[in-house]
Amino acid sequence: MSQIPEHVVVVGAGLGGLRTVEQLRSRGHTGRITLIGAEVHPPYDRPPLSKQILNGTWEPAKATFRDLEGLAELDVTTVFGKRAVGLDGTTVQLEDGTAVSGDVVVLATGVTARTLPGQPAGVVTLRTLDDAIALRGAFDSLSSLLIVGAGFIGAEVACAAHARGVQVTVLEALPVPVERALGREVGALAARLFTEGGIDLRCDTRITRFVDERTVELSDGSTLGADLVLVGIGSLPDVDWLASSGFDTTNGVACDASGRVVGTSGVWALGDIASWWDESRGRHHRNEHWTTTVDQSSIVASDILGTEPPAATVPYVWSDQFGMKVQTFGRTDLADEVAQLHGTGMDGGPVKGTVVGYFAGGVLVGVVGFGAPAKLVRYRAMIAEGAARDAVLAQSDAGSAVGG
Repeated sequence: MSQIPEHVVVVGAGLGGLRTVEQLRSRGHTGRITLIGAEVHPPYDRPPLSKQILNGTWEPAKATFRDLEGLAELDVTTVFGKRAVGLDGTTVQLEDGTAVSGDVVVLATGVTARTLPGQPAGVVTLRTLDDAIALRGAFDSLSSLLIVGAGFIGAEVACAAHARGVQVTVLEALPVPVERALGREVGALAARLFTEGGIDLRCDTRITRFVDERTVELSDGSTLGADLVLVGIGSLPDVDWLASSGFDTTNGVACDASGRVVGTSGVWALGDIASWWDESRGRHHRNEHWTTTVDQSSIVASDILGTEPPAATVPYVWSDQFGMKVQTFGRTDLADEVAQLHGTGMDGGPVKGTVVGYFAGGVLVGVVGFGAPAKLVRYRAMIAEGAARDAVLAQSDAGSAVGG
């Protein structure tokens, strides 16, 4: 853009939307900002929904990023409880028939929970604060819970329910949990966390249909029921409201490497809704991670204001489950080889303490750690610098033993 915009409209009052507002202010923007959110709640943090809020260690208010007083400190106009239903240039149309026009628009509406065909209304998902509050309350009357999907959400819900004395069964269509992110070998370690934690995990198991809201039919013709069924099979970018915009929304909103929506001059997108150009992959890529969204908010604010963008960071993901943190640095999906760096989990030993390196062409592109944060952190810089396999292994337990 040739000049700094006077009015920025941000659609989506979650992590990405709020951090963009904060970044604009911290970088000197003094013009108007309007923040639009479909939910009535002020911006809140989503990771605690399946962790601290669900297990009862936090009350919902603790997840709030900024209450109304905190938002007022940012001098931002808020429009909450009204869903965006269309975008015409830089004018956002709302479900009540009103519209908000700005000089530029930032899209940060995130994702919606993915559902299964024929999924009954009584089958639940976990995406919003209200979902978490309702599910936590339901634990009081449950004796059994059936979870479809063994990803991070499925694992965290399983942990919270099991801790409340609920019998939990988890169905996973793939051979191991989180195979797409961790691969088959490391996904097997994630599977052990379920089974060793007292969860009935059934992999390679597909649902044919819902018999009713509490019963599913499996591909082998058998049925399985529980007091409550939760579907946690990932999410879909919230792009339906942009159907008439002309944007490429094949897998989220296609953007350049600074978040500007392809084919536009005044629209940016970030967070789970956005598919940014990724040079390392040579294509647009949508990255549904908390830290990525935070990093992107800085880049978007810089691009809008024409200020120096921040330095690139290494992607980071974490999950709290089965008494430990499962942490990932880098881009594990690019790997063509994995190697155990610490611990003995891949040899049948304890999962906790295991760190696995992911290599592509002999270069470190990612690491995963199971309850081993102190050992894991040393590899973050090595990913950033593209460390060679031998140098990485020298830092591992095997390398230390050889060196000693």
